[in-house]
Amino acid sequence: MEALVATGLQATAAKACVPSPSRMFTSRMAISRSDLKIAKQSLANSPQPLCVRYPSPSKCQRFAIRAVSGESEKETAYGLPIDLRGKKAFIAGVADDNGYGWAIAKALAAAGADILVGTWVPALNIFETSLRRGKFDESRKLPNGSLMEIVKVYPLDAVYDAPDDVPEDVKANKRYAGSSNWTVKEVAESVKKDFGSIDILVHSLANGPEVTKPLLETSRRGYLAAISASSYSFVSLLQHFLPIMNPGGASISLTYIASERTIPGYGGGMSSAKAALESDTKVLAFEAGRKGQVRVNTISAGPLGSRAAKAIGFIEKMIDYSYVNAPLQKELLADEVGNAAAFLVSPLASAVTGSVVYVDNGLNTMGLATDSPTLQV
Repeated sequence: MEALVATGLQATAAKACVPSPSRMFTSRMAISRSDLKIAKQSLANSPQPLCVRYPSPSKCQRFAIRAVSGESEKETAYGLPIDLRGKKAFIAGVADDNGYGWAIAKALAAAGADILVGTWVPALNIFETSLRRGKFDESRKLPNGSLMEIVKVYPLDAVYDAPDDVPEDVKANKRYAGSSNWTVKEVAESVKKDFGSIDILVHSLANGPEVTKPLLETSRRGYLAAISASSYSFVSLLQHFLPIMNPGGASISLTYIASERTIPGYGGGMSSAKAALESDTKVLAFEAGRKGQVRVNTISAGPLGSRAAKAIGFIEKMIDYSYVNAPLQKELLADEVGNAAAFLVSPLASAVTGSVVYVDNGLNTMGLATDSPTLQV
């Protein structure tokens, strides 16, 4: 993964320049031919660019944009930097070091963001223990050689919005023992208490208890559970975190091509959940944009052999299929999704919202499997 940490652009004021377009084109003041003749002669004789001043009641200024290093103005920064220094990112759904959520966290950390994560309560103890004992140190390495620092890990179960929504059997479950304040509302309140506000919200959550069942065999309970954990959880997270997100912030989620194409074996209502997530992305982009000046996008990522994805049962075959049939015949890396996420939450994507961004080596463009036996001559 290429280093994402880079320096910022600083604007430095210089001398006089062209007036604003509105003043240039709406001015009603007459310009004589002699004025234009003098101006042309001046331009021809002057070794340096000259700004022609038209009569105007306001002063004309020139602003030269210089790319300089954040460390020193003597160094020039090349390329377009993704600079997230000073930004706080909350990533919901990180429970190990081999999923897209982890890759996104690393990319944002490499760009300078402070990383906060929400981890599913039953997996919290194992995750924190692994972090503490250094089991993730190799995968924590950033492009500059340092290790990604997770500022704080919060227990989270995004299926429940508030304490009153939690059933008694869940409260009594030993896997939840020792943890508190883990509903969406409580986590948002805890983050506000600890840090005041955030700039980036990442939804990396999905669960379908009946994912291996065909849709025709999926129960109502299984279907609604998939919708609740995989799509409404994003609505709930944004609903509760939006009040503490700084204007200009951004939120992203992760979706899958099954939202629009049939993927046999990806059942239990999960395809419906992803379709809902993409639809909600557009609506939330409007509502969060108007209410909090926050952008909302989703990344449609290709198959990855993460621990969670293995629950589908045939993830390796999906990866092989993608490799053979996608326009770009290469392995899809989690870091590539992380890099795309870093772009989407950065100022470089300040006009991008309500979009589904495909990061799948182009597999979404294909309408025919090139390795189909029926195509063999």
